Amino acid sequence: MSTPVVFAENLVAGYLPGVNILNGCNLVANQGELIGIIGPNGAGKSTLLKAIFGQVNIRDGKIFLNGEDITGLKANKLVSKGVAFVPQTNNVFPSLTIEENLEMGVFQTPKRFKERFEFVTDIFPDLGKRRAQRAGSLSGGERQMVAMGRALMIDPSVLLLDEPSAGLSPVRQDETFLRVKEVNSAGVTVIMVEQNARRCLQICDRAYVLDQGKDAHTGTGRELLNDPKMVELYLGNLAEL
Repeated sequence: MSTPVVFAENLVAGYLPGVNILNGCNLVANQGELIGIIGPNGAGKSTLLKAIFGQVNIRDGKIFLNGEDITGLKANKLVSKGVAFVPQTNNVFPSLTIEENLEMGVFQTPKRFKERFEFVTDIFPDLGKRRAQRAGSLSGGERQMVAMGRALMIDPSVLLLDEPSAGLSPVRQDETFLRVKEVNSAGVTVIMVEQNARRCLQICDRAYVLDQGKDAHTGTGRELLNDPKMVELYLGNLAEL
């Protein structure tokens, strides 16, 4: 069996001394998978992504990237190893153009700009057409495209997305989920935290349901959507599906 792209084992982590948000959390993402992370507010979903990206103090457990121990490495080191992270907010440079935002994605390897720009604008054609437009003038959904595009510029082994549909209109949410699926179909392993559990489960290969900092349930997206217990505990009125 091939080595997972990301393997997190028994993670215990938190922001404040003595206060743990993750309490023995596990996650596996294999090459080319789209992994969803859902669960109630305060379950530790975003904290799990930030732990993988070196932004939270890990007190116990290990994280491996393609078999290499990356536990506790800082964000700049992780970027150079192919880990890309798109936060929920403040994820573009508003005073820069779309093209300049994408250039920031390859600041460590500027010679790759042309090659990666072509890859990104193949997935997000509007970014190429509007490359001279300032990011600050874009809508929330358009900014999300720029943020994902910039993350893809590093040719990542894994793309971490923190609630990409948050604050968007239903139409823009649908567009965002379609783009995430396109990114994944282009060969990028994706780990996505998402509050819109229904749409997340519809597009992901596998999902983890976090509860109180632990992976309480896991399965394929379809299995979890069709599990009456999951619907009752975590998906609320999604029973209508």
